[in-house]
Amino acid sequence: MLIQGKDQRTLKANLMLASSTAMVAGIVNVAGVIAFLAFTTNITGHVALLARKVSAQDVGEIITVGIWLLMFFMGAFVSHFMVRSFDRESTYKAHALPILTEMFILLLVAIYGNHFFDGDDLEREIIIGAILFSMGLQNSLVSTISGGLIKSSHLTGLFTDVGADVAEWIHPHTPKTELVRNRLYVRFTVLGFYFIGAVAGGYFFELYNFKVFYFIPFILLTILYYDIRGIVFNKLRRKFTADSKTE
Repeated sequence: MLIQGKDQRTLKANLMLASSTAMVAGIVNVAGVIAFLAFTTNITGHVALLARKVSAQDVGEIITVGIWLLMFFMGAFVSHFMVRSFDRESTYKAHALPILTEMFILLLVAIYGNHFFDGDDLEREIIIGAILFSMGLQNSLVSTISGGLIKSSHLTGLFTDVGADVAEWIHPHTPKTELVRNRLYVRFTVLGFYFIGAVAGGYFFELYNFKVFYFIPFILLTILYYDIRGIVFNKLRRKFTADSKTE
């Protein structure tokens, strides 16, 4: 899922990446709404909230929402900077580092939420900012490595893309190419798994509270494991082949 660049990606790799990251986004967003009454995977609602706070001249809330927007921006910035910094050294390493960072942050959220969080407003604001940073990491990464095809949580843009692609597919003047069909597969996969994640996140948060955040790093770990398994297998195969030739 992570070892391929945007120009070498297969449909299978894109579908797997789309399903796993969209499920994470669905779980995180619904859990964030239930726990904090705030969206935690996108910033569209926060921009509207910022405008309302500006009109109300609520300085404290303006600063808070402004920091949330900055945290999402910084997550996207850091993710892309990591990819650009390590891409020449190792494509897998460049793509894995943002995922590892996201896992670490969400694991901290799970630990703090389960053992220390008492509903204090400052704690709530810090946790929302941390989650938005992690979602900025994820959104930037999947968009970068898929060439903009996968948007794991930005459903407004996704619905726009789906509408355009469906129109492209059914239009009588458009050839039914494999490229358009594959785009539809990926985008409907994102929608489906986001919804599955959202339902699961809401259901399990009501049962287990912040413990649901422990499940999210596990999903991200499966993304890392899938490629590590392939890398290790290929190295062992090359070593075995080399040893066979020397005998």
